[in-house]
Amino acid sequence: MKMSHQWIGKPVARPDAFGKVTGETRYMSDLKLPGMLWGKILRSPYAHALIKSINTAKAKEVEGVHAVVTHEDVPGLNAYGAIVQDQPVFCKDKVRFIGDFVAGVAAETKEIADKALELIEVEYELLPGVFDVEEGAKEEAPKVHEEGNIHLITKVEKGDLGEAFKNADVVVEKVYQTARQMHAYLETESGVAFFDDKENLHMLCGSQYSHRDQLQLSRILDMPQEKIMVTSNPVGGAFGGKDDLTIQGQLSILALKSKRPVKIVYSREESVLVSGKKHPMKIYMKTGATKDGLLIANEVKIYADTGAYANLGRSILNVAVENCCSAYRMPNLKVEGLCIYTNNMISNPMRGFGANQSNFAMETQMDIIAREIGMDVMEIRLKNGVRQGDEGALGHTLTSAMGTIQTLEAVKNSELWIDKDKYKNTPTKPWKKRGIGLATAIKGVGYGRGLPDYAACDMTVLENGNIRVAVGCPEIGQGNSIAYGQIAAEALGFPVERIDVVTGHSHATPDSRTSTASRSIYAGGNAIILAAEKMKKQLSEFSAGINSSKAEYLLEEMVDQALKHKKEFSVHGHFEVPIPDKGIPGAYGLPHLVYSATTHLALVEVDMHTGLVELIKSVCALDAGKVINIQGLEGQSEGGTVMGMGYALLEDIELNEGKTDTLNFNKYLIPTSLDVPVIETIPVEVTETTGPFGAKGVAEGVCIPISPAITNAIHDAIGARLESIPATLERVQDALKINH
Repeated sequence: MKMSHQWIGKPVARPDAFGKVTGETRYMSDLKLPGMLWGKILRSPYAHALIKSINTAKAKEVEGVHAVVTHEDVPGLNAYGAIVQDQPVFCKDKVRFIGDFVAGVAAETKEIADKALELIEVEYELLPGVFDVEEGAKEEAPKVHEEGNIHLITKVEKGDLGEAFKNADVVVEKVYQTARQMHAYLETESGVAFFDDKENLHMLCGSQYSHRDQLQLSRILDMPQEKIMVTSNPVGGAFGGKDDLTIQGQLSILALKSKRPVKIVYSREESVLVSGKKHPMKIYMKTGATKDGLLIANEVKIYADTGAYANLGRSILNVAVENCCSAYRMPNLKVEGLCIYTNNMISNPMRGFGANQSNFAMETQMDIIAREIGMDVMEIRLKNGVRQGDEGALGHTLTSAMGTIQTLEAVKNSELWIDKDKYKNTPTKPWKKRGIGLATAIKGVGYGRGLPDYAACDMTVLENGNIRVAVGCPEIGQGNSIAYGQIAAEALGFPVERIDVVTGHSHATPDSRTSTASRSIYAGGNAIILAAEKMKKQLSEFSAGINSSKAEYLLEEMVDQALKHKKEFSVHGHFEVPIPDKGIPGAYGLPHLVYSATTHLALVEVDMHTGLVELIKSVCALDAGKVINIQGLEGQSEGGTVMGMGYALLEDIELNEGKTDTLNFNKYLIPTSLDVPVIETIPVEVTETTGPFGAKGVAEGVCIPISPAITNAIHDAIGARLESIPATLERVQDALKINH
C-alpha cells in the first residue's frame, strides 16, 4: 500500500527559481569586490615539451600588474587531483597538453593582464607525443608520465567464456568508438579569491565539492584547512566538469602573491581548451547468445583516453567496466579496461561517468543479436533484464530494488511503442525515413564499494522559527535546494516554506562528499532524515518537560515553545552509504549496491539525401524509487534526453595531435531549443528501502540509454548500423553508401 505524503512527490517551487529566471542571482562570474584584480593564465602552446626556462621580468614591469606567478610561487604541493595528485598548479619542467598551466598574472584590467602574458618568455624543447589511446598503451610509446602511460588496468572474469561461445547460436563481434563530449555549461570556470585581515582564504568558485577543494587548497598553500573557506554555490552548470579543481589553485596563488582579491573568468575558448571532456573510449565487444535470445557470454576490452592527467579517470573506467553488460544478466564474462595517459586534452567526469560509453556498445549489440535471431528488441531485453536477487554481471548479488523490467514495461505500454508502425510510416517528406529505437540502462548510485561514501546534515532551530538544514552537497542545478527542503519537511512534519536549506559551503555545512554519482538525494536525504529524528526527539522531550499534561505537540508548537524559552536546538545526522556483498579486488568503486534504471524509446527521421538525423519524439521511463519533486524529475528527464541526443548526433571535440580548432559554439554544435523533441516522461516508482522515503538518484541514468536508442532507431530507419558516435552527416552518408 502506498503511503500518503504531505510534501514528498509534490511540485513545490524551487527557492532559487525566481532569482535565476529574473537575473537577480549573482553567479561567480558576476562577483565584484573592492580592489579586485583580473587573473589570466599563460598556457602551453605545445602538447608535449620540456620547459628549459621561464623569464617573467618584462611582464612584472608592466604598469598595472600586481603579480606574476610560476611554479616557484607555490608554497606547498605544486600538484592537485581528486584521486591522484599528478596535475601541476603551474608546470615546472614539462608540459603535457596544449593548454597546460605555465604562469599567471594578476592586473588592474584584463587587457593589462593579457599584455603581460605576451611578455613572459618560455623556452621549450619539443618531445614526441602520444595521441592514440591504443598506441599509448604500448611499451615503446612516448611517456606522458615517467611511471608510464597505463594509469589503471581493471580485469573481471567469471564463468567459462570459451565453452559459452562454443554453445552460442549467434556471436556478434564489433568495435565501438565514442566521442569527446564537452560539458558546455553556460557559466565557464569562474571565481574570486581573497585573503581577509586574519589571513584566511576565501574562495568563491563554482564547484561540486567544497570540502575537497578546501583540502586540496590547504596542500597547495601549505595552510591549515580551517583557514580556508570555500563557497561553491551558485554554480552556472557543472555536469561533472567542476568535480575536481578547475581554476582554484591558480587563483589562490595569484591572490596570495598580489594581496588583493583576484577574479578569473575563462573565455569560452579557454574553457574548451583546458576543461575536461567526457572520456573518449574504444571498445572491443564480442557477445554470444542462444537462438531463443538468452545472453550467455561477453568478452570486452575498453580503452579509455584520460588525457594528460588522471583526474577521476580510474573511477570512470571502472564504471564503464561495471556497465559493459548494460542491465542484463551475464553468466560468462571477461572484461579488461585500460585507462591510458595521452597528450590529448584532459578527460574528466561527465554525466553518466563512464556508463554511457559501454552502454552504447552493449545496447547496440543487443539490437544486432535480436535482429539476427529474429526476436523482438523489446522481448530480448525483457528476457535478459536484471531483477532484484539476480547475480549482477560482476558477480555480486543485486539486493536492492531493480527497476529494469518495470521501465521496459512502461515504455512497452506507451503510445509510441504501441503505435510504432503508424509513427514510422508517416515521414514528413518522401525522401525521409523514420525509425524507432530502444535501449535501457542501470546506473549505480554513489561511489561504489571500497570508496568512502557518506553524507551529513546539521539541523538547527533558528531565531525566526525556521529550521535550517545544512548539507555539504552543492546545489549545481539538480534541485537539492528544494528536494532537501521537502525531505526535511516530510521527516519533521513541518512546513516546507519554513525550511532553510544551505549547501556547498565548507564553513557552513558538514562534509557530505560530492554532488556527483547520482548520490546527493540518496546520501544527503538519508542524513537529513537521521537528523530530523534526533530533532523531533529533543524537541518532544523538551516540550513534555515544560507541560507534561499535554499528550502530544505538533512540531511547530514545539519550535514555538523552544523560542519562547530561548532554548537552542541543533543536531547532527550522519549517513554511511551501504555497499554490496562482493567487490572486485583492486577495483575501487566496483560494484554498487543501489542502482537506478532508465529505458528510452526514440523516434528519429533521417534525410536520405543529406544524412541529417532528427529526434522527433522520446519516451523516457525512469525509476526514481520515490519521486521527491515531480517538476525536478521531469527537468532531469528532459535535460538528460537532450544531452544524450547531443552525444549521439552532434557533439565531439576533434583533435589533430592534441590540437583542436573547435574552440567555440560556432563549430562545436550542441542541441538548441529548436532541436528539442517531444519528450514524454514516465515516472516509475520501485521503492528503494534504503533510500529516503524510498528515493534514489536518477540524474545520470536519464542521459545514458537515449544515445543508443537513437542510433538503434537510425538503423531501424535506413538499415545501416553506426558503431561510432556522434552520427554526423558524413557518418550517416558513409553508412548509407556501405549499406546500398
